[in-house]
Amino acid sequence: MQVRVFDNKDEASQAAFEIIKDSMANGAKVLGLATGSSPVALYDKMTASDLDFSNMTSVNLDEYVGLSGDNDQSYRYFMNQHLFNKKPFKESFVPNGLATDADNEPAHYDKVIEEHPIDVQLLGIGRNGHIGFNEPGSPLDGGTHKVALTQSTIDANARFFANENDVPRFAYSMGIGSIMKSKKIILLAFGENKADAIKATVEGPVTDHVPASVLQNHKDAIILVDKAAASKLSK
Repeated sequence: MQVRVFDNKDEASQAAFEIIKDSMANGAKVLGLATGSSPVALYDKMTASDLDFSNMTSVNLDEYVGLSGDNDQSYRYFMNQHLFNKKPFKESFVPNGLATDADNEPAHYDKVIEEHPIDVQLLGIGRNGHIGFNEPGSPLDGGTHKVALTQSTIDANARFFANENDVPRFAYSMGIGSIMKSKKIILLAFGENKADAIKATVEGPVTDHVPASVLQNHKDAIILVDKAAASKLSK
């Protein structure tokens, strides 16, 4: 695991952009993408660039159960607004929040990942150390699954909804085992509220109580943080 600390979010996002650009130049064809506030600055840099993604495939980490892709709180909608509408990909996969067979959607998405091995996976991190919607206690070798969101995750996401009761209680999420199959992983974290999670991820034991800590076992994981998110690291 490599940790790089930057003065601010913009510098860290620029570093992530350069990693993606170099990976594409070296033959990367599949990007694993994330939503939330952490990757927005990176997506702004991607859309402002002259990079051509028309031969690239994207595979997103997760989606809320019960939301359609045109719902403005869905992750498909988020990706369309921040990236896909401005920089179309050859193919873009996001779990189907309205899947009629909820039990089969995880297996279907695992097949998507199997058929499109991820070259570079982008991650954010929750305050409780979750990656994707793999909450504490998730198996470190798991595949795509339907997740009951923890109250802390519901609270963190409530700001995007009219009120907390509107926040979906379930999501489909790529599993930690699937994430770990990616050739390269980039985790972005910004702000003091992520400092505890980053310390536990980088300096704590590998444990399912801090799902992101499994990145210590990945051969090419890069954590890009601002000074605030790195503020509790002892090394």
